[in-house]
Amino acid sequence: MLDISINLLIAALVVVAILLLVVVLMQRPKQEGLGAAFGAAVTDQAFGARTTDVLKKATVYFGTAFMVICLVLTILINRQNSEASESLKAENPAPVAESSQPKALTEEELEKQKLLENASKFGAGAESKTPAEAPVAPATPVTPQQ
Repeated sequence: MLDISINLLIAALVVVAILLLVVVLMQRPKQEGLGAAFGAAVTDQAFGARTTDVLKKATVYFGTAFMVICLVLTILINRQNSEASESLKAENPAPVAESSQPKALTEEELEKQKLLENASKFGAGAESKTPAEAPVAPATPVTPQQ
């Protein structure tokens, strides 16, 4: 149903655009440009003595119709595209798979990982503390005072 409405509005838009073009070209400018090509007498006979008023009104009506049809077409095409994307999402749910690449580690994490690997190689076990967690010994020896 939406496709039919869009196609009908596109056809109406083409007709309105052609009529707007013809009406604008039929208008008689002050310098008698393209309007003279249709002949001033022909438009005067078809629309009467007030040809310019009729053509100005027709230009306003056709211009307004052109803008309204374009706006409605934009809304309908947007709705059609959103419905199509929703139906595609419903048919093919995208699996949330973790990437096969390993997570990039920071330098601190890499150092901790290396220290844990070294500690496990030397048999320190899981109870061993990393250097960051170990108590810090004073740098200078403490001598008892007498």
